[in-house]
Amino acid sequence: MKKSKLPLGKRSLTTAFALMLTLSVTYGQKQVIQLPARQVTVQQTIKAIEQQTKMSVDYEQGKINLQKKVTFSNQKQSLANVLNRMLEGTGMAYDINQRHIVLRQSEGRRTTSPVSHQGRKGKAIKVTGHVVDASGEPLVGVSVKGQNSGNIGVTDVDGNFRMDAQEGEPLLLSYVGFADKSVKANGSELNVTMEEDNKVLNEVVVTALGIKKEAKSLSYNVQQLNSDAVTTVKDANFVNSLSGKVAGVQINASSSGIGGASRVVMRGVKSINGNNNVLYVIDGIPMTDVQGDQPSTMYDGSGSTGDAISNINPDDIESISVLSGPSAAALYGSEASNGVILVTTKKGREGRLDVTYTGSFQFSHPLVMPKFQNTYGQTSTGSFDSWGSKLAEPSDYDPADFFQTSTNFANSVALSTGTKNNQTYFSLGSNNAQGIIHNNDYDRYNLSVRNTSKFLNDKLTLDLSYMLSTVKEQNMISQGQYFNPLYALYLFPPRVRLQRREIL
Repeated sequence: MKKSKLPLGKRSLTTAFALMLTLSVTYGQKQVIQLPARQVTVQQTIKAIEQQTKMSVDYEQGKINLQKKVTFSNQKQSLANVLNRMLEGTGMAYDINQRHIVLRQSEGRRTTSPVSHQGRKGKAIKVTGHVVDASGEPLVGVSVKGQNSGNIGVTDVDGNFRMDAQEGEPLLLSYVGFADKSVKANGSELNVTMEEDNKVLNEVVVTALGIKKEAKSLSYNVQQLNSDAVTTVKDANFVNSLSGKVAGVQINASSSGIGGASRVVMRGVKSINGNNNVLYVIDGIPMTDVQGDQPSTMYDGSGSTGDAISNINPDDIESISVLSGPSAAALYGSEASNGVILVTTKKGREGRLDVTYTGSFQFSHPLVMPKFQNTYGQTSTGSFDSWGSKLAEPSDYDPADFFQTSTNFANSVALSTGTKNNQTYFSLGSNNAQGIIHNNDYDRYNLSVRNTSKFLNDKLTLDLSYMLSTVKEQNMISQGQYFNPLYALYLFPPRVRLQRREIL
């Protein structure tokens, strides 16, 4: 008796896999297919099979008539009955291999073999093979397809496959994350080693104006986002749209209302009294931080306006690179010690004229508010505390009436054109918003022009850009106690009626 060369564990795993494969094929054949009608075409039948079984039906083009009518006795049939009825009289048979149903010519009808690329008839043979990666580990689920016959095979848990092919026929092996490989079928077993597709793994990021590097070659962390991150759901300040999309970055919207500046802190607070906000760089130009200081006493407070980055039209952004860590400061000096958000704007495209319009609208309303009591009056005259005597009638004062539904309407139109040596981009944008506090309004209008030209056989590049933002802000919410409207709103005594301005 010839003993198996496989170790006991591997033989058990192979036996278990074969048993599971047999059970899955048997179960698949007994699956019930719901047909759209009792008489359908072959193409409709194949579509129903693929949608309901989640298996692909593979066949060679021209070998089966897709418009042939097939009649069934009932709209509900088992998969085996559907396949047998569909292939009846066609000289075709089927094989089920994991998630593939392969339609092939039946053995009794294979009188001739398809012509190979060399112009001669190929001899039908059985092909076996073993597929591994560069480290010698078997690859499971590799697709093996005959280029001439259209036959398909799939590797099992040990990386082995077995299929019908023509002698000398090219076999294409494909697997996610690996480069495709082609081998020729012959009478001996094929041993194939597949290489990883490194082109898929290399990511190029922008680190400074005109400087592009591979992410894996950098000594500091870089994350890159495309324009969809800030244009899918638009905010008056696009930085707020980045919240939750960048690892290790905390983004807090301003309390000054619609259009206010955002606070962005990377990898934790570094200074108690100093500025922990990141540096913004637009097309290689560092932007000055114009945010107001935090209030130091209860009497301080002024409406905080937006910063330079909040005045950009998000539809003009091509990509955003987030540079975090001290090493990123070497690119832009000490101002970048808290990290950098690098914004690259769009350029004109070569070869055609594109006109693009984008529009969006957004509504918001307070979701959760503190619960207020309206049964007891002021503790004493002039007091903000409301734990005095019980009112004869509960007050109808509700702070929620002070808020309104916030709206944000954004519109933008852009024109892009160019040739090989000259590209032009032009855009107009508007953003009109109202905050949840009455009279807190924000209106912004943007104009952007960019022209890129190349000279001296692409040795000299001239990139000119002009961005204009006109911003009108009204009633930006102040901070502190005495200038913040929410402070008085929440502490307003329920005994006082605001509309009458008198104490009952």
